[in-house]
Amino acid sequence: MAETSQNQASKNNVLDLKDVEKSFGSNRVLQGVNLSISAGEVVVLMGANGAGKSTLVKIIAGVHNADSGSLTLDGEPFLPATPADALRAGVCIVHQAINDCVAPDLSVAQNLLLDRLCNGETGFFFGRGRAAREAGKIAGALDLELDMNKPVRELDLADRQLVGISRALAQNPKLLILDEPTSSLSQREAERLFGIIDRLRQSGVAILYISHRMSDIRRLADRIIALRDGRITGVFEKPLNYEAAVNAMLGHGMEVSKKIAVTRGAKIFEARDVVLKTGCDPFSFSLSGGEIVAITGLVGTGKSELAECMFGLRQPQAGSFLLDGKPYQPLNNRDAVRQGVFMAAKDRANSSMIPGFDISQNLTLPFLPDFTALGTVLRRKERNKAKEMIDWLGVVCQSEQDMLSSLSGGNQQKVVIGRWLSRACRLLVLDEPFQGVDIRARGDIGNKLRETAGDRATLLMTAELDEALEVSDRILVMSNHTIVGEHRTDSVDMDLLLSQISGAVVSPNAAAGHFRKDGIQ
Repeated sequence: MAETSQNQASKNNVLDLKDVEKSFGSNRVLQGVNLSISAGEVVVLMGANGAGKSTLVKIIAGVHNADSGSLTLDGEPFLPATPADALRAGVCIVHQAINDCVAPDLSVAQNLLLDRLCNGETGFFFGRGRAAREAGKIAGALDLELDMNKPVRELDLADRQLVGISRALAQNPKLLILDEPTSSLSQREAERLFGIIDRLRQSGVAILYISHRMSDIRRLADRIIALRDGRITGVFEKPLNYEAAVNAMLGHGMEVSKKIAVTRGAKIFEARDVVLKTGCDPFSFSLSGGEIVAITGLVGTGKSELAECMFGLRQPQAGSFLLDGKPYQPLNNRDAVRQGVFMAAKDRANSSMIPGFDISQNLTLPFLPDFTALGTVLRRKERNKAKEMIDWLGVVCQSEQDMLSSLSGGNQQKVVIGRWLSRACRLLVLDEPFQGVDIRARGDIGNKLRETAGDRATLLMTAELDEALEVSDRILVMSNHTIVGEHRTDSVDMDLLLSQISGAVVSPNAAAGHFRKDGIQ
């Protein structure tokens, strides 16, 4: 492991930050940050949620001004007053909150051309035909195969992510900042992005890559910078020491959720001969009280569709559900909640939170009747409940009246999941609960899920195998909209598990829909 200081700035540095400070009120968010990125270099920035990463990016992007310190871009003072200033200077950012990078009501083509249109680069005569051709060229750089006329709001999260990335690449950036860009992408889509990053690196683009995914970091990083509590706590050159980087980021070694021996309770939920998509094989499984079961598989294999069926947002093509031994066929999500089935959706920004509401309002939203009297919301009761949950979950905020949108991604996710943990239920379904969440917050959430499992059945959907192994008692593997394998996490055949995830192995029993109803083959 080589660990160095960044005091010696290279003459080919694209970006240099020196002694950057930023406070919001009494909260010192950044404290003397020094950071440099050279042309053709991929620097990975690691930091727990609340470490100051978003604030740092917003200063570079012209959203915030630094209180003190200096920024230079290509050796010249860099003081963007607005995001438009930063973009004109060659700084492009793909935010973790993908709706900050796209205009949902515009078409794919309009999004890809939006910056050119706003800057007047397209000229006066710019009809639909030319727009389609120009947008097609941009999409081709990322092999983006989408209907150019389709509104972005109708795309799934992964495709929106790709549109945001393509839009940034269209600007020919000097500095590209990518914040958890693979969080919604399949492995194939991620590899496509990695190939483009390699080409950008070769052409001299400086890249700041924010991620906690070790697979991404191992694939891309030239250097790792760890940020904790607003300070740079470690700089790691090749050969990279990942364990030391995590330690510098957290202030301690990696911790995982505390698994304890689980005694499976009564059977709570059953899926019988369910068909999610026409032409796909039926499957069956069951969930018992006290256990946490993960369904893992590549992006697009049907995990979210199954979750939506269980929560009353869609109907399966065939098959049936049982809840506590009785037929369960929710008419909608409200009906599902009434019957004791809760779900935290995958797309947090669009489906799980209201950015304009404060923390307490977001926490209590599904159960608002319990916090009203005579048609009036009992704000003190609502705030007291929120304070209790904030303390229990360890949400980093100023108060329960902070806007949810002002929190880091991990703290937003704690609030979203805490909403459903605030009361007992029969079945809790969590679709990608650790998306955009750092290692520390993932451990916190995993521990709370374990702590509250009780008589509830818990099902989490995740494309990340390490998350499934860390948190769950059993893993079901989904491929092509059916379940093709099942494993206990205390005795996993990793070769078989990986083969099933990749689609290379299909269990004959699974293909016929013959998993036993007790959940074990």
